[in-house]
Amino acid sequence: MTPSLKKQVALAFLIATGALLSAHADGNKNKGPMVKPLPKYQQECAACHIAYPAGMLPKASWTHMMGSLDKHFGTDASLDEVSIREIGGWLNANAGTYKRVAEAPPQDRITQSAWFIRKHRELDAPVWRLASVKSAANCAACHTQATEGNFNESSLKFPAGLEARYRRFWSD
Repeated sequence: MTPSLKKQVALAFLIATGALLSAHADGNKNKGPMVKPLPKYQQECAACHIAYPAGMLPKASWTHMMGSLDKHFGTDASLDEVSIREIGGWLNANAGTYKRVAEAPPQDRITQSAWFIRKHRELDAPVWRLASVKSAANCAACHTQATEGNFNESSLKFPAGLEARYRRFWSD
């Protein structure tokens, strides 16, 4: 191999490596489950439900949600102004920017987003009403690591009372 060809191969390798690392870093930056939750967000929001990863919704959805906490899905979840600014700022800084949350208009209910519906299309409405599940918003009923922001399909478990016909979608 000539010195010129060696330089070209080395340069191509460096460019490819840089592109891969950049893509990996961008992928991690835009995935909410990869971001460590703000302690105040964890404290306030996880008191009633899991602290959903910020990347599951776009900035517009978090902004709307933080601006209407007095009517938070039928509950008054009001916070003091300092907490609203702190949590809202963190949510907006870590909001999803990738394709799966880029819906128009932005969806405030994760369970009604196109990607959620696509990922759960095998399940019928009665599954969400099982006593062990209660609702589609109860991610931890099936995702064993949901509270850590991990929704990987390899950590799924079928909830109590699930009919056998649905179990083919689970690996446990």
